[in-house]
Amino acid sequence: MNHRAPADTVDELDRRIIAALQLNGRAPWSAVARWVDASETTAQRRYRALRERGLLRVVGTLELDRTREGSSMLVRVQARPGRGLEVADRLTASPDVRFVAVVTGAADLIVDFVARDNEEMMRMLFTDLPAADLITSTEAVPVIRAFTSASMWDTGLLPAEAAADLRPETLASSCDRADWDVTPQALTTLEQAVVAALKEDGRTPVSTLARNLEHTESSVARAMDRLIARGVLQFRTLVEPALIGYDAEFMVWLSIEPDRLDAAGRQLARHPGTKFLGAATGRFNLVGHMVLPRRTDLFRYTSDVIGALPGLMASDVTLHLVTMKYSWHRMVRPTAARTP
Repeated sequence: MNHRAPADTVDELDRRIIAALQLNGRAPWSAVARWVDASETTAQRRYRALRERGLLRVVGTLELDRTREGSSMLVRVQARPGRGLEVADRLTASPDVRFVAVVTGAADLIVDFVARDNEEMMRMLFTDLPAADLITSTEAVPVIRAFTSASMWDTGLLPAEAAADLRPETLASSCDRADWDVTPQALTTLEQAVVAALKEDGRTPVSTLARNLEHTESSVARAMDRLIARGVLQFRTLVEPALIGYDAEFMVWLSIEPDRLDAAGRQLARHPGTKFLGAATGRFNLVGHMVLPRRTDLFRYTSDVIGALPGLMASDVTLHLVTMKYSWHRMVRPTAARTP
């Protein structure tokens, strides 16, 4: 069982540090300190404390569509009554799964499988599906293009100028990419090793990476710079949204008229609550992972934001009860402190 930490042990300075690292997980501590109004020593100490408590983790992530390392498949899962959490635990333990959420609505679970090719995806979904005996139905939704990704999300807790200062120039919106039709490049052996190491700790110093990988610092630094410049390697700050003031976490599943899909995607990607948004195939062709401050905000969101999208034909919302796994890592769920 995951350790649970009271939410009120995270203060305003902690939240500002989280917000700065969300803008750039590898931002220098001098830059982080400048925007959170604290010394470098204090910022580093707070970060280490949050990480040791399991409340915060910076990880390197691979943008799969820019490589030949695989593809993902979002799967909406219905479990047998009363067995949803058991299914979620077994799926979370799978090395083929990078995201698991227990949700309400037309599905019980949302799962992101990653496979190298179609044969491997067939094995995951049809031959070796974890907890298959407890699952009543699945619906696979392949994401084919991203409008925005979690690494681009701004928590809104810091001034707008912070993003321009902290974020690397190479981190551009997926909407504005010009290389969608370029053949993905395979990673070198060293690049694969760098990505694997940063997947565990995105703030690992180059000197430590070089020592662990038995390469020179210059070669590791060049490999990392190439990956970042090509948009292959990005950095995410994994944190429970409730810790930074977002109590409503949910996914939207939208059916948009095909000729309006690009316009609808760009419009929804600009909303401050959009963490991820992608075009997909199937009955839902626009899928997003969202957050809002309160569940009551969903009322106006569905009418004023979703309802205003061009070409909208149908919509579904699955509200997260708990996110079990995010970007390959099991999440720690904070709880509010209880008074005796």
